[in-house]
Amino acid sequence: SFPGGKRDPADTDAVATALRETREELGLELGAERVWGQLQPLPDRQRQLVAPVVANLGPLENLTLTPNPDEVEEVFTLPLAHLLREENQGYTHFRTAGRYGYTLPVFLNGPHRIWGLTAIVTELTLELLLPDRY
Repeated sequence: SFPGGKRDPADTDAVATALRETREELGLELGAERVWGQLQPLPDRQRQLVAPVVANLGPLENLTLTPNPDEVEEVFTLPLAHLLREENQGYTHFRTAGRYGYTLPVFLNGPHRIWGLTAIVTELTLELLLPDRY
């Protein structure tokens, strides 16, 4: 999943929360000037609204991440080219009370399966960044 968490009283808005959570979880200090914008708020399983924030991290090879072991088990990245390959895209159909309930996107990468809210945010981001390719 992406860095994230609840808004602290000191956070002025969703962007401030996202930047603080990124710093706390990944040890990555980003300024607000790196933020491209916010996606539409989405409900999570508990019906809390999640406000995805999209930022430019720059070249990944220039990043030094220091994941917080209390919050992050593993860090991995995927190139856009990988996410755009049809063989790495799929959908999962969920049932509710024995009947069709809803469908969510899934992205595949070896042992990693990106699903749930993370896959929804990934799909929305791909639609925004590459509307002609995704």
